[in-house]
Amino acid sequence: MKSNPKNAHAKAKAEKDLCDAFLLLRTAEEARRFLRDICTPKEITDLADRWWVARLLDEGKNSYREIHDLTGVSVTTIGRVARFLQQENFKGYRLVIDRGKK
Repeated sequence: MKSNPKNAHAKAKAEKDLCDAFLLLRTAEEARRFLRDICTPKEITDLADRWWVARLLDEGKNSYREIHDLTGVSVTTIGRVARFLQQENFKGYRLVIDRGKK
């Protein structure tokens, strides 16, 4: 199936619009309500687990196996979170973790 440039543009706009929607939220409760509307319970759990893993990795006190035992998250997912936390160019985890420390 060929990629449709119009569809790609529309998807990019939809992603930007979603990010803009997050910026409209003012409290954790508002964010929780929005997430419950836009995500399935499993998606919310997966997001929360990745965020928990990112913070544990940032602390640097636990091995991947210990993080798996604590969170139940697969070692593969822990490795992926670690890669995005430490190596990938997006630096989203790093940005939010560092802001949370201030």
